[in-house]
Amino acid sequence: MIYRRLGQGGPRVPVVGQGTWNMEADRAGAVRALRAGLDAGLTHVDTAEMYGAGEVEELVGEALEGRRDEVFLASKVLPTNASAEGVRAACERSLARLGTDHLDLYLLHWPGSHPLEETLQAFEALQAAGKIRSYGVSNFDADELERAVALAGAGRIACNQVLYHLEERAVEHEVLPACERLGVGLVAYSPFGSGRFPAPDTPGGRVLVELGATRGVTAHQVALAFLLRHGAVVTIPKAGTVDHVQENAAVGDLRLTEAEIGLIDAVFPRGARPASLPMI
Repeated sequence: MIYRRLGQGGPRVPVVGQGTWNMEADRAGAVRALRAGLDAGLTHVDTAEMYGAGEVEELVGEALEGRRDEVFLASKVLPTNASAEGVRAACERSLARLGTDHLDLYLLHWPGSHPLEETLQAFEALQAAGKIRSYGVSNFDADELERAVALAGAGRIACNQVLYHLEERAVEHEVLPACERLGVGLVAYSPFGSGRFPAPDTPGGRVLVELGATRGVTAHQVALAFLLRHGAVVTIPKAGTVDHVQENAAVGDLRLTEAEIGLIDAVFPRGARPASLPMI
């Protein structure tokens, strides 16, 4: 598995990790999949207090029992909880549900109404207390990210977690260049399009299948490798089964050629810059 740093001098994580959104429906299956992911090297595990109203953090805690030291564990605070006291209390609740004494990464889930300065100061206090080891943001557009970095200081914002998949490449217009310029990692969530992966009988799906067949990999693996062509990007696909986890893990060493990237780019064009940053 290839590792990359989140930002300049930030923590090192595997380029493919494990997302956990909507995992609460099959707790036992989710726990098995997460543990299989750890076995396969997918040691960046991402969750949030919002997921399943805390249920997902609890199942993640179960999956990591006895293996916490192997894991780079990330969670997120809701914007409604992002006041100074709200951040502290939310973090304590997440730690209790996860069964750990610290998070490796804590993110503001999306921009909210509480002053960003207050949220970042709360993150700094949690870091000083040893409750979190790094912090970042999620669903921030380029202007919001610029402001966050200006407030926090250079090298303090580890990453910006954003929606990024083949049919939603909006981040390539401004957010990804901003991350690279500011020394902030980009964590791609929902890299398979949240259940809307291109069907094999569509033009784009056929290209992915054909490229995969040539390389002896799957269409999903080709799609992940396309996102990872940028050195600032890591990704956190959700996998609810052991087979899917192992498929994701095998992407870590897959590198596409410029010709292959060009074929994918042609059938999944970046499109026009949207008025606002897409998110789910």
